[in-house]
Amino acid sequence: MKKILIVGGVAGGASAAARLRRLDENAEIVLFEKGEYISFANCGLPYYTGETIQKREKLLVQTPEAMKASFNIDVRVNSEVITVDTKNKKVKVNSKDKGKYEENYDHLILSPGASPIKPPIPGIQSDKIFTLRNIPDTDRIKAYVDKGNIENAVVIGGGYIGVEMAENLKERGLNVALVEAAPHILAPFDSEMVTFAEKELEDNGVGIVLNDGVKEFKEEGTGLNVILNSGKALYADMVIFAAGVKPDTEFLKESGIEFGPKGHIIVNNKMETNIEGVYAVGDAIEIVDFVNGSKTAIALAGPANKQGRIAADNICGLNSIYKGTMGTAIIKVFGLTGSSTGNNERTLKSKNIPYKVIYLHPNSSAGYYPGAAPMTIKLIFNNEGKILGAQAFGYVGVDKRIDDIAVTMRLQGTIYDLEELELAYAPPYSSAKDPVNMAGFIAENVLSGKSEVIFPEDIDNRDKDKTQLVDVRTELEYSNGNIEGSINISSVDIRARMNELDKNKEILIYCQVGLRGYIVSRILKANGFKVKNLTGGYKTYTMSKFKPRDVVMNKKGEDGFMDLRGREASVSLESNLNEYKEVDEAYKKGYFDKNLDACGLCCPGPLMRVNADIQNMKEGEVLKVTASDQGFYVDIKSWCERTDNELVSREKDKGNIIAFIRKGNKSKVTQNNGSVNACTTQQKDNKTLVVFSGDLDKALASFIIANGAAAMGKKVTMFFTFWGLNILRKHEKVSVSKGFMDSMFGFMMPRGAKRLKLSKMNMLGMGTKMMQMVMKNKNVSSLDELIKSAIDSGIEIVACQMSMDVMGLKQEELIDGVKIGGVGYYLGEAEDSNVNLFI
Repeated sequence: MKKILIVGGVAGGASAAARLRRLDENAEIVLFEKGEYISFANCGLPYYTGETIQKREKLLVQTPEAMKASFNIDVRVNSEVITVDTKNKKVKVNSKDKGKYEENYDHLILSPGASPIKPPIPGIQSDKIFTLRNIPDTDRIKAYVDKGNIENAVVIGGGYIGVEMAENLKERGLNVALVEAAPHILAPFDSEMVTFAEKELEDNGVGIVLNDGVKEFKEEGTGLNVILNSGKALYADMVIFAAGVKPDTEFLKESGIEFGPKGHIIVNNKMETNIEGVYAVGDAIEIVDFVNGSKTAIALAGPANKQGRIAADNICGLNSIYKGTMGTAIIKVFGLTGSSTGNNERTLKSKNIPYKVIYLHPNSSAGYYPGAAPMTIKLIFNNEGKILGAQAFGYVGVDKRIDDIAVTMRLQGTIYDLEELELAYAPPYSSAKDPVNMAGFIAENVLSGKSEVIFPEDIDNRDKDKTQLVDVRTELEYSNGNIEGSINISSVDIRARMNELDKNKEILIYCQVGLRGYIVSRILKANGFKVKNLTGGYKTYTMSKFKPRDVVMNKKGEDGFMDLRGREASVSLESNLNEYKEVDEAYKKGYFDKNLDACGLCCPGPLMRVNADIQNMKEGEVLKVTASDQGFYVDIKSWCERTDNELVSREKDKGNIIAFIRKGNKSKVTQNNGSVNACTTQQKDNKTLVVFSGDLDKALASFIIANGAAAMGKKVTMFFTFWGLNILRKHEKVSVSKGFMDSMFGFMMPRGAKRLKLSKMNMLGMGTKMMQMVMKNKNVSSLDELIKSAIDSGIEIVACQMSMDVMGLKQEELIDGVKIGGVGYYLGEAEDSNVNLFI
């Protein structure tokens, strides 16, 4: 009769024990667990803290009594294995009840798991700092929160546990800041994808501090000051330290078992260690990466369960093998779901593995069916079509799409198999072309050469002399936000306006999500243009630029108590903090004039519907709109500002955006017996200057006025046209290619602020010299200094594109910090101004 000892329960150890019994009724099986609980839902611990899981007993998967009754397994809790003697095949146990004793074995399965990392940071031993690994840890955290006098919590570490704890503490009503030493949270996701999670956390009131580690914890009264490496201090009543885990293998150091560079147990594909009869599973082992074949460590419950089963099989002679870990994982971030499988770009780059990437933003189900919500999928593959990894974020249907891709990868499938997958379809669940199929189609277009794609970093690093950036969205979409330097030619107008493009340049196309860009790229390519399309479109580009707001967390009652600086308010608090709280609440209860359901519509669909409905409403009436396009949250604010309508409130609800918009100027509102009445309007307060003159005195006047307005906190735009462009020219000569007439214009006009003449009493330049001397003697800033001050203070300096063309000026000849714009841009800024000067 075989005697098998198992060290550690939970996923790997408990699975191995149950499998062993099913395979061998006569074996003697003893399971040691140093804690009180042998099998518990450790992935559910944060949700018990947040009270999503109400009953503690639901976390207990198996008890010693149930294991004994069902599987005849000798379970010994509160029994820590402290040494392993592999030569004599015995272990030493320190038992709470029996004291120290030895137990021999024929086979040994090690499943010790991993323990939280606690680096030697000053103050880390405080009783206000908690880690989360097991049921007792959860009990301590929950009891501390349940006391009711906890206001601020700081979570250190942006891994899965850290993010889940931040969410659940926020759900308990605490002010929460999440601190991550790396540039981004959630390491399995690439930086331009994880911003979806970061934005969701911030939108729900969780402050995020990135690229900043902890230097010190300092006790202050009943709480702690968390001092970061940057010098920032966050006040916390409690701290959750979740900055990673390490294999719990210290007790094996003298056993002769081999370890990897980070202390993980080395095993073969049968889960055997280098010692005969000794197996290891779970978070403490080094595994093979299924995608790239290298050794790594991935702490996940699913693989641990499979490894326990495989170890049991091999002890019983079934010759099972483990083929590696893909790292398929999923996380809930408030209403958002994030999931990934395989390798990310960082891993592939570190292994020098070539790859290609595409993005898509499909709906979770048929767009016309209620409840459809957009998602974002990133697919990584190689030149042969092998799938190397995938990542996705969305509010509905993310899990099954990643699972489809993960299964295809596990079965050695390719992007061509994604095209061919026959997946269940009905309008409530998917589209006839499922998002997974669409990912395959787009990837195939890239590999076959039908589409050449570029990425956000390519847009930013483009050579502006050799490329033309074209936004093929509608004029409405373009006016609501675009990539600087792009021109707008709608996809429906591209054939008629193709002559506006330069065949000598590479045309870089973008739309909202990539589809219209692909269609336009095919049209232009057929007409002899060199074209590349921004994969994922403007949505991917803007998400790659997301940066969390500055976080200030002080004691209650002090300035900056859980303040996300530079932000209106967190979404979860927006209605409560809104100036018109009572009215907002009234709207939520049904006091609105018209209801618009724009769910399932992709951008710009929701905006176009809002625009059309508002046209048919009376001044002061309120439109409630529900949209599933996540970009609508930002778009509707910008649209309201530009169209002189009031955004009363907006919030996220289970993946949908709900906004209330009042037609007309922003107004104070009173609620009277369920009716809403408008009164005073908000006055526009921006300042716009058109600088036509190139005279020194007029240039000085314009910049003095502009700087003065900026100093008063006003938004200022200076639009330079014709002779005023000379003010913006660089002093030094710039070598650019020009025709004869353009060169002559450039020669005759003054080059920069130092060469401008006075409008009166110039006297062959003597007047100018006298003016400059008087200004210097009286300590008046020079024009160059005023221009620099204007740029530094955020004044928008815009050069008229048409005037530049007429006068033969190139952007390279203008000083740094100057935007290029047209009359439309100026008119848009003038619309928001109450002062518009022509100089």
